[in-house]
Amino acid sequence: MPKNIKVHSVLFLVALIYGANYSIAKIALGVYLEPFGFILLRITAATALFWIVSWLTGPDPIKDKKDFYLLMASALFGVATNQMLFFKGLSMTNPINGSVIMTTSPIMVMLVAYLLGREKLTVMKIVGVLVAAVGAYLLLTKDGISLNEGTFLGDLLILINGTSYAVYLVIVKPLMAKYTAITVIKWVFLFGIIFTLPFGYEQLSIVNWSVISTNGWLSIVYVIFGATFTVYLLNVWSLKHVNSSVVGIYIYFQPVISTIVAISFRGDELYLTTVAYSLLIMIGVYLVSRF
Repeated sequence: MPKNIKVHSVLFLVALIYGANYSIAKIALGVYLEPFGFILLRITAATALFWIVSWLTGPDPIKDKKDFYLLMASALFGVATNQMLFFKGLSMTNPINGSVIMTTSPIMVMLVAYLLGREKLTVMKIVGVLVAAVGAYLLLTKDGISLNEGTFLGDLLILINGTSYAVYLVIVKPLMAKYTAITVIKWVFLFGIIFTLPFGYEQLSIVNWSVISTNGWLSIVYVIFGATFTVYLLNVWSLKHVNSSVVGIYIYFQPVISTIVAISFRGDELYLTTVAYSLLIMIGVYLVSRF
């Protein structure tokens, strides 16, 4: 298989795994495990796997003690805050909304980089931000603004989760230049356990493991091995062969895949307004990414 076809096949597989994760995670989420407990389990298991891979690939010690502070900051934004808000938000909204809102991540990355003085704004990027912002606002408020009803709060938490992940992507970049990707991620996830433990320990400790169904276990395994461990390794491999902008393009596939899975297996409904608002967000993301 030619290398380009192989790389794009891998990137599509990553989009497929992520897109399906919105529906598959909800099989166990809120049914057998509460959001923070699920995240603690996910992070702990993934950390063990990343450290095993690191042990197999050889040592790559942290050379500067100051880098540990940056690793902790990366863990706070990229693992603890990011994943807890995502799972909490997903438990309060539907997979279609969640996957669409997550496509705003490139815009969040650009805005964070701009605020930190690492990227300049262009007219088209500003237009893209405004177009996506209108789409996101309409999608967030389509059921009204209520913290108790509809999907508003869940959608909002996923939007904030995307912002947190954007901060992580910007602050982790210097570390990626100094160390191997597996070294960075193993430490980020390890510190992530520390930040997540106070929130997830109680929820995880009261889980009745004996009542979890086969589908529930498959959901848990999928989230840990598929949507966390496998996709990260595949993304790292892909970045060795293509630039990050090519990898980023595949985020557009996630809402499509998530919608197909949600409608086919969960019986979710797709409304014309959701499609229209989603298109506004994607157009805005395209303008930001392209120009």
